[in-house]
Amino acid sequence: MNEHVRPPQSSNRLRVIDCDIHPRIDSPLEMKPFMASRAWDLWQTFGTRNRHGFAKGHPYPKSQPDNGMRRDAYPPDGTMAGSSLSFMQQQLLDPYDVEFGVMNPLSPSGQGEMNPELSASLACASNEWQLEKWARPEPRLKASIVVPYEDPAAAVAEIRRRAGDKHFCQVLMMSRTNEALGRKKYWPIYEAAVEAGLPIGIHVFGYSGWASTSTGWCSYYVEEMTEHAASCSAMVTSMIMEGLFEHLPELKVVVIESGFAWIPSLGWRLDKNWKRLKQEVPHLRKAPSEYLRKHIWVTTQPMEESERPRDVMDNMDWIGWDKILFASDYPHWDFDDPYYAIPPVFGEEKRQMIFNGNAKKVFNFG
Repeated sequence: MNEHVRPPQSSNRLRVIDCDIHPRIDSPLEMKPFMASRAWDLWQTFGTRNRHGFAKGHPYPKSQPDNGMRRDAYPPDGTMAGSSLSFMQQQLLDPYDVEFGVMNPLSPSGQGEMNPELSASLACASNEWQLEKWARPEPRLKASIVVPYEDPAAAVAEIRRRAGDKHFCQVLMMSRTNEALGRKKYWPIYEAAVEAGLPIGIHVFGYSGWASTSTGWCSYYVEEMTEHAASCSAMVTSMIMEGLFEHLPELKVVVIESGFAWIPSLGWRLDKNWKRLKQEVPHLRKAPSEYLRKHIWVTTQPMEESERPRDVMDNMDWIGWDKILFASDYPHWDFDDPYYAIPPVFGEEKRQMIFNGNAKKVFNFG
C-alpha cells in the first residue's frame, strides 16, 4: 500500500472512476514534438497572451507550492507534481483501485489564448501529449479533447480529428469565456461533440478578459473560489435560455469543480421567472429546471459541507443521484480522498453510482 494512502479499517472497496485528474508537463520541451516550428517559436519568443493581460496575483494560494499542488505529490525523481505517470500510478491509480481516470489538462493548453494560431497549436499539442505520455501507456487514463474554444472553427476541426479515438472521453472547455457559453458562437463546438458522441466537460477557471464578478475584481483568493458557483450558474442559465438544449437534445454537460449546492436554488429561481416571462423565450418548451436536470452533470470535488449532512443530501436528491460523478482533483492541494469523500451515510447504492456507475454512462465507458 502506498504510504500516502491510509484507508479506514472499515472501508468498503468500491472501484473508482475519477473524473478530474490534472496531468502536467515537467517542461515545455514535452510539447515541442507536437507543435509546428512556427507555433513553437511564437510560444518561446513571445509567450502567451491571455485575455487577462496585466492581471496580478495567482490563481492558487501562494501557501501551496507550484500552482496549488499537494506537498506530497512531487515524485522522488525531482520532476513536477502531476508530471510523472509512474508516480501517479503509485499514489492514485493503484491504491485507490481507479478503474478509469479522466484527465483535464489546464496549462499550457492554449485555451483562452489571444493568438489564434498559437491557441490552436497548443490545444492540438496538449491532445497529442495526453495520448503519448499518458493514455496509450496507461489504459486506465482517458484524455479530454482540449479545444481552442474562442475559435470555434478550429475547435470543431480538433474534435473531428479526435472523434472515434477511444482514448478521448469528452471535449474540454473552461467556465470563464469571452462570451456567455450559451451564445450561438459556441454552438458549432457542441454540435461537433454530439456528432462525436461525447459530452462537454467544463472546468472552472479560465482567462476571459472579464472580472470574475459582476462588480469588479476579487480582493482575495477565497472570493474567487466561492465565485465559481456564481460563474457556473450564469453559464448554465445562458445555455438554457439561449435554447441550446432544445437545439441539441442529446447534449451532455459535465460541470467540473464548481460544487453543486447552487443548482437547486438556480432551478427554482429560473422556473419562477420563466413562468412570468416565458413570452420572451418561446423557444423553451419546458421549465428551465427540466433542462437543468436532464443535461447537467456535476463532480463532487469540492463538495459542499454542512453541519447537517441531510442538507447536502437534499441538494443531491434534487439534482438527481444519477447526475453526480466522483472527482479527486489530484494532485491539487484540496484533493478529495476517495476513502473519505463520499460518506457511508449515503448508502451503498448511491455511493456506487457516484464512484462508478454514473460516469460509465455519461462517458460510455465499457
